[in-house]
Amino acid sequence: MSDKLNYQVEIKNAINDFITVANLAGDAISLDEITIEFLNAPHKPPSKIPVGKMAIYAFWWKGTWLKVGKVGAKSHARYISQHYTGSAQSTLAGSIIKDPKMKVITNFTLKELSAWIKESTCRVNILMPSTRNKGLLSLLESFLHVRLQPRYEG
Repeated sequence: MSDKLNYQVEIKNAINDFITVANLAGDAISLDEITIEFLNAPHKPPSKIPVGKMAIYAFWWKGTWLKVGKVGAKSHARYISQHYTGSAQSTLAGSIIKDPKMKVITNFTLKELSAWIKESTCRVNILMPSTRNKGLLSLLESFLHVRLQPRYEG
């Protein structure tokens, strides 16, 4: 199985397990309420959060989860651009620039790094209805932090 398929299987398995966790937490959700979008490298960032949705997003590179985050229905900039430009705190681009181990691999300016993220990383978007409890979205984010162990937290 190729590396790119491994990250997809890992997410699908995690979501199936999360459904059990949500049920145990008293906020059951079914698989048909969750949409998973896989954007293989090279990828184009999404242009918006789909209407009526909130999301978890994750970036994967060479067998490593780099970042897992969440956005509400109105956090468009966070969802579509900030992780590529480093224009806000706690972004993927900002974290990579500050990481001495990644500088060896990606000694780029933020502009060059934006292109590298699009070219080199895979992205996963996990969407659920924005009418659901926001705590459920936070639970999924926390679950994926524990499960996937992203290099850059939060």
